[in-house]
Amino acid sequence: MSTLTVPRLNDELLNRCAERAATYDRENRFCQEDFDELKAAGYLLLTVPPEFGGKGLTLAEMAKETRRLAYHAPATAVCLNMHHYWVGLAADLYRSGDHSTDWILERAAQGDVFAAGHAESGNDIPLLYSTTTATHVKGGYRFQGRKSFGSLTPVWDWLGIHGMDASDPDHPKIVHAFMHRDTAGYHIKQTWDVLGMRATRSDDTILEDVFIPDNYVSRVVPAGFGGADYFVLCVFAWALMGFANVYYAIAQRALDLTLEAAKKKTSIALQHPMSHHAEIQHGIADMILELDTIGPHIEKIAEDWSNGVDHGGQWPEKLVSAKYHAVESSWQIVDRALDLSGGFGMFKKSELERLFRDARAGRFHPANSALTHEIVAKIGLGINLDEQPRWG
Repeated sequence: MSTLTVPRLNDELLNRCAERAATYDRENRFCQEDFDELKAAGYLLLTVPPEFGGKGLTLAEMAKETRRLAYHAPATAVCLNMHHYWVGLAADLYRSGDHSTDWILERAAQGDVFAAGHAESGNDIPLLYSTTTATHVKGGYRFQGRKSFGSLTPVWDWLGIHGMDASDPDHPKIVHAFMHRDTAGYHIKQTWDVLGMRATRSDDTILEDVFIPDNYVSRVVPAGFGGADYFVLCVFAWALMGFANVYYAIAQRALDLTLEAAKKKTSIALQHPMSHHAEIQHGIADMILELDTIGPHIEKIAEDWSNGVDHGGQWPEKLVSAKYHAVESSWQIVDRALDLSGGFGMFKKSELERLFRDARAGRFHPANSALTHEIVAKIGLGINLDEQPRWG
């Protein structure tokens, strides 16, 4: 268990993050000041176990901290979630008696920053398959490929990547490894000019010929769901529950802005503020009813994971469904908030306009809708997750 039951970032720090969010978005630049302040405040050490010098937050505890930051600065919370899902993974492995990634905890405790390099064009099943090639050579692997959505691009020290070793075509393997920033054979291409979550600055990373030694190769597993061991499942747990809480926070912020505005908004046809209008009340009720379903769902899944509840083969379904629920409900709530804004939400100076774009970005985060539905249906039907779909 953690040594910090209710960690609280300084309210003044969070308010400064909130004040900078619009500028980062408008200028499409990395949340550098947020990052520097949060790192100095110990935010990047929250999931490092006490034995390594951190606070030892579990997934359930860290999820609430992610949500609290995301309420003020969603993009900042998203990119720092990438760091925590590697450190949280290593902490879970450590607590389970697997010390293969203890070096991540040691490096994180010394201030190193970890980021994720999994997204690839043409690969809608990240982690489990790859368009990046991994070639086994003496002492390690060589990687060639292109990674999109490379989180924390300006500041990462280590980029978690994966590639496919197809040297045995009948038994392809996925190689999970970590590339240090000083590694030769790669370059970063500035591609990040996107709809939402702009302050994450998630540029592409081109792996031209990257050698990673064996001591930074964490797993070599069969391709597909059959290779989803505890290491891979931990990635899904920490990444998806972090995403879920970011979008939950966006929905809460959109509701709060709508409630505040409705009490002040007037109409030439009404004697009272618009909060007394029946249809405004109806819309707000819809938002609250939708929001109330998110929290209990994602908190239960995070708590079950942290408490070691044995859901067996249902864990993939439970993780993707929680993230899907949070993202889809958040989108509905923010979209409704824009309806109720009376047109003000269309203006760039409106926070709702930015939240609307940020909320839409949630559907791009894995697992996407198609993969989510496939996983949920196959597990419900008892079908092998690696079975190919049949048509006709």
